[in-house]
Amino acid sequence: MSDALSGFFAADSTHILPVRVYYEDTDAGGIVYHANYLRFMERGRSAMLYRLGFRHTEVMNSAGVAFAVRAMEIDFLSPARLDDVLEVETRITKIGGASFAVAQAVRRGDRVLSRAGLKLATIDRAGQAARMPAAVREALTTLFHKQQPSSQA
Repeated sequence: MSDALSGFFAADSTHILPVRVYYEDTDAGGIVYHANYLRFMERGRSAMLYRLGFRHTEVMNSAGVAFAVRAMEIDFLSPARLDDVLEVETRITKIGGASFAVAQAVRRGDRVLSRAGLKLATIDRAGQAARMPAAVREALTTLFHKQQPSSQA
């Protein structure tokens, strides 16, 4: 269940999603509007799950759950501009029974433009906390362990 639109995993198992900045992403000065970094990061998380074999609609239909952002802390360090090609990096930082946390960065080349830490909760159709499906939890846990420095060769 993967395609070119779902990015790739780097050698250290960080998920990378290339994103081009289009006119619609910018303000009148050609600088990316701050809220669009949230959209880029959402795409990065969704693409990571897709690359792991999970589509949001299938998880909702089969397990009756979705992932919601519970908390986010974000730093804006440098502007992205019209026509830039960015990379959204996503790393798992914690796994729980009904939640997980990620660290994300938006880069242009070697420069970090924005970084964020997020906590995501698994919720049911009524919006209540729910256990994460076992297959999703297992895939995220495996990825988390691959992303740890001690697991690198």
